[in-house]
Amino acid sequence: MTLLPRRQICYTLGFLACSGLMAFALFLQYSLGEDPCPLCIFQRLAFMALGFSFLVAALHNPQKTGSAIYAILHVLTACVGAAIAARQVWLQHLPPDQVPSCGPGLSYILQANPLFKALSVVLSGSGECAQVGWTLFSLSIAQWALMVFIILGVWAFVQPLNRR
Repeated sequence: MTLLPRRQICYTLGFLACSGLMAFALFLQYSLGEDPCPLCIFQRLAFMALGFSFLVAALHNPQKTGSAIYAILHVLTACVGAAIAARQVWLQHLPPDQVPSCGPGLSYILQANPLFKALSVVLSGSGECAQVGWTLFSLSIAQWALMVFIILGVWAFVQPLNRR
């Protein structure tokens, strides 16, 4: 694909996208008071992992085989993030009487349960994860995150096809 810039630039753009999203998430939290729910925190972790792996790939500047390995890593990370965001979107679209009740905070869940049990509890979502706060063009943060995870996953997937 010659329509794309050099692979290293593409990886750098992926890193910058993830960094920008994290900066915006912190702006929403600390300037607008949009406190993240447990699923939001896990989406942030997925964006940080994806951004870090894009940064490593940009610094490494791999050739064909290396870019395929990075593509697998990036796509898997984007899929995990997309699955978490999709779960939250699903919770946000449940009828009010079917939304799970709000549970304890993330720090308590992590302290009171073994790691895999805590992850299971957090990823099942709670009532606070179903609340829609800030929106843009009538789409919630979780919906935007889902779209961005998909876009970044596709962006990473095409990098091994990039000839430059």
